[in-house]
Amino acid sequence: MTPPRTLAVVQARLSSSRLPGKVLMPLHGMPMILFMLARVRRTTRIDEIVLATSTDASDDPLADAVAAAGYTVHRGPLDDVLARFVGAVEPRAADWVVRLTGDCPLIDPAIVDRVISQAQSERLDYCTNADPASFPDGLDVEVCTRAALLASATDARLQSEREHVTLFIRNHPERFRLNHLRAVADLSALRWTVDHADDLALVQALVAAIAARGGDPLQADLFDLLRVVSEQPQLAHANLHQRNEGLLKSLQADTPIS
Repeated sequence: MTPPRTLAVVQARLSSSRLPGKVLMPLHGMPMILFMLARVRRTTRIDEIVLATSTDASDDPLADAVAAAGYTVHRGPLDDVLARFVGAVEPRAADWVVRLTGDCPLIDPAIVDRVISQAQSERLDYCTNADPASFPDGLDVEVCTRAALLASATDARLQSEREHVTLFIRNHPERFRLNHLRAVADLSALRWTVDHADDLALVQALVAAIAARGGDPLQADLFDLLRVVSEQPQLAHANLHQRNEGLLKSLQADTPIS
């Protein structure tokens, strides 16, 4: 039997409302998005990686930088993220799709593999480590079947469901088989995602601390990062923002689409 094929789609754009251009800002001597992609490459259960960005001219520098580094780039609609995401998936042979976002440069390859493994072993339609939250914000992984994703593209009718790729699946537990991976301890108060300038400063500080102790930040895992926070506890409170700000804003302004 042919083993299931798994595609990782990393969505990113430069027109972020809170920190424009963040994915090309420097981290460990390279653009942040390339730092993240190098970490994603360290997974063992992903067969192919695609960056999904928009066709808008504002994203030309992002597409050029990622393609020049040897990664595949798909470009689709700026405002319909679900359609952009599906456009990256449809031409590729993939049974499973991993959704990652470009504002999570410290994504942990081992955790990505664990979510994929759980989704496949339990024959789920969708699995995540982010809902309910127990891992640090910024280590979010979502895994779904190709079939569930394509069904979303056909049936999602809320603007929020077009903007937040897996929301339709999560909104319909009666239709899809869902489960989640929970951390051993609740680490959800830690924020390692990058939406604001102070988020970037904190992630840069974590990476610099790993390098200062002789480690390779591209190989640092959750436990390496927790050791840094234990030694420098001020890093646990340097960037206090609400989790999932973008999703909450979308839900407050939600409208059906025709």
